[in-house]
Amino acid sequence: MSEREVLLDVRNLKKYFKVHQGILHAVDDVSLTISKGRTLGLVGESGCGKSTLGRLVIGLLEATAGEVFFKGSNVFALDEKGKSGFRRDAQIVFQDPFSSLNPRMSVFQLIAEPLLINRVCRGRREVGARVMELMDTVGLAERLVTSFPHELDGGRRQRIGVARALALNPDFIVLDEPVSALDVCIQAQILNLLGDLKKEYGYTYLFISHNLSVVRYVSDEVAVMYLGQVVERSGNRVLFQDPLHPYTQALLSAVPTVDLDREKKRVILEGDVPSPVDPPPGCRFAPRCVRRGERCTLESPLLSEVKPGHFAACHFA
Repeated sequence: MSEREVLLDVRNLKKYFKVHQGILHAVDDVSLTISKGRTLGLVGESGCGKSTLGRLVIGLLEATAGEVFFKGSNVFALDEKGKSGFRRDAQIVFQDPFSSLNPRMSVFQLIAEPLLINRVCRGRREVGARVMELMDTVGLAERLVTSFPHELDGGRRQRIGVARALALNPDFIVLDEPVSALDVCIQAQILNLLGDLKKEYGYTYLFISHNLSVVRYVSDEVAVMYLGQVVERSGNRVLFQDPLHPYTQALLSAVPTVDLDREKKRVILEGDVPSPVDPPPGCRFAPRCVRRGERCTLESPLLSEVKPGHFAACHFA
């Protein structure tokens, strides 16, 4: 782990939902840390619990168990004043920029809303100046100030979401699939914007995505989730060059490459994905794993340090 200051420390976090069939283990005993000024990429298949984890960390969902420490303080134990401060310091950008914006509000009103609610500006003139500053920061033209979300394309709508997240000068931002609903060229613009903001203001990101190429581009460290659990975590370069967990290896084998001279062996996963409702004991990836042994069906592997700074939850890593 880096010697940088740890901004976010998640310890044994769990979120269970009661459903008709039983108890759904959406997030099951996840622990991770994010250092100040760094980007942790959280990757995995749809339904693995990535977005639920992001909402737990930011306080939009109540955890079943576990702790989240932000700047050394337990978020779940804060009083009302402390929670208010945390909500200013930690923000989120949602996946769908259209459904996350109020269609009845103009660009000015949408960006001004967090400023007005938190009373961080004195008077209408200061609010207007701050809105214009934020629009310039995220690359929104001043002429769009009276426009409504339905009049804008996806890229501009997502820039509004980014501006709203930046309005209160946060230290930490959860980016929940921020480019998955956008065209490729617009994706590049938003990713470059987020990278420039990080360099200029030192933001710390939790970047959630199912797109490994995007995660590789933006992240300093990467954590891989499978059925509610983190199965591997390491630095960006190490994970993409030397994955240890068989699930990570299968994911990376599916990433397209432009290197025609390099033969790439595709790992095809067989078997069915186990249900997250009342999962059986043992490794949750075992039914699809070619390495599985008897131990895998009886004992759930712990996320342990296999190599310096490289963690994997596999008995045979």
